[in-house]
Amino acid sequence: MSTEALGTRPFDLSEDHRDIAALARQFADEQLAPGALEWEHAKDLPLDVLKLGAESGFGGIYVGEEHGGSGLTRLDAALIFEALGTGDPSVAAYISIHNMVAWMIDTFGTDAQKTRFLPTLTTMETLGAYCLTESSSGSDAAALKTRAELAADGTHYVLTGEKQFISGAGTAGVYIIMARTGVPGPKGISAFIVEDGTAGMEYGAAEKKLGWVAQPTRAVLLDGVRVPVENRLGEEGKGFNIAMSGLNGGRLNIGACSIGGAQFALEKSLAYVREREAFGAPLANLQHLQFELADMATDLEAARTLLWRAASALDAKADDATQLCAMAKRFATDAASSVADKALQIHGGYGCMTEYGIEKVFRDLRVHQVVEGTNEIMRVVIARNLLKGAR
Repeated sequence: MSTEALGTRPFDLSEDHRDIAALARQFADEQLAPGALEWEHAKDLPLDVLKLGAESGFGGIYVGEEHGGSGLTRLDAALIFEALGTGDPSVAAYISIHNMVAWMIDTFGTDAQKTRFLPTLTTMETLGAYCLTESSSGSDAAALKTRAELAADGTHYVLTGEKQFISGAGTAGVYIIMARTGVPGPKGISAFIVEDGTAGMEYGAAEKKLGWVAQPTRAVLLDGVRVPVENRLGEEGKGFNIAMSGLNGGRLNIGACSIGGAQFALEKSLAYVREREAFGAPLANLQHLQFELADMATDLEAARTLLWRAASALDAKADDATQLCAMAKRFATDAASSVADKALQIHGGYGCMTEYGIEKVFRDLRVHQVVEGTNEIMRVVIARNLLKGAR
C-alpha cells in the first residue's frame, strides 16, 4: 500500500490525536483504574462511569455529529481504546462493543432508526449489544441457525433461536441480532434491531468466565420474538456483510484495548523492578530483566504501529483494510498477552495477587485472543486475502 493510501501516517500523530489520547488516558486514570478491581469482584458493569465517558464523547466515537456522536476516525478510536485499556481492559472492551452497535445503526440504519436509537446510545443512557455468535456455529458465523420468518401480513418478523456469549446481555437496551431470513450461508442472513423487554426475548444465566468479569455475558434466548419490519437493519440478506463490516473496527479496538492493558502491565513492571531489591541491589540492575522489559516495550511498539496502520487503512477504505485489521488484531492481542504474562512473572508471587492488578490484566487479555474472531480465524482471513491477491 502506498503512503498516501494510509491517510494519516502512523508515526506522525497530530496534536489533535495526542489531545484525544491524553483525554482518554486521563479518564482511564481517574475513572476506570480506581474502580477496576471493585467492579471485577462485584461482577458489575459501572453504568454511572460509562455515562461519564459518554460526556467525553466515548459513547459514539465514530457516529456522526448530527446524531450525537463524536464523528472521529478509526485512528482516533485506536488511540482512545488503548488509553481506556490502561484503566480497565474489560470495561474498555465493552465500550468498544457498544460503539460497534451505534456505528452499525448510524451507517446502515434508516433516518427513522437513527433518530430513534442513536440519541440515547451516544449518551450511553441505553447500552448496545451485538448478537452474532451461536453455540452450534462459533467461528463459523455464516452457519448461524437463528431464524427470522416474515409474517404473512408483511408487518413483522418472528425471531426464534439462541445467541451465545453476548456481552452486555440483560443490561443493554438495544440488541443487533443476526438471523437467517433465506438460504443457507452468508447471503441468507439479515440484521435486526431488537429492544430489551420485547416479548419472547429472555436471557440465560450469567456466565462464569476467565476474564471480562465486570461486563455481563449471557445467552440471548429468542422464542417467537415479533420484530417490526421497520426494525430490520439494512436490506434483507445483507446482515452478514453488516456483521463483518462491524468486526473490522471491533478487531482494531480489541487490539487497542490489549495494548492498553499490556502498557499498564509494563508500567507496573518498570516501577516494581526499580523499587524491589534482591541480593542487595534493585531488580532493575539484573540484565535478564532489562532484556525482558526491552522486549516487552518493543513488542508493544510494533503492535501499536501495525494497529495504527490498519486503522488508517480502514479510514481510507483501502482494499487491504480487512487483511490489515486481521493482522493487527492477531499481532496486538498475541503480543499484549505475552507482555502481561512476562509482567506477571517479573512480579513473582505478587503478580498472582489480586490487589496488584496484574493477574486481572493477564486474564482479560487472554480473552482478547478469542473474541472478535479467534486469532486462528485471523490467520484464515489473512491467508485468504493473500492468496486472492496472488491470482
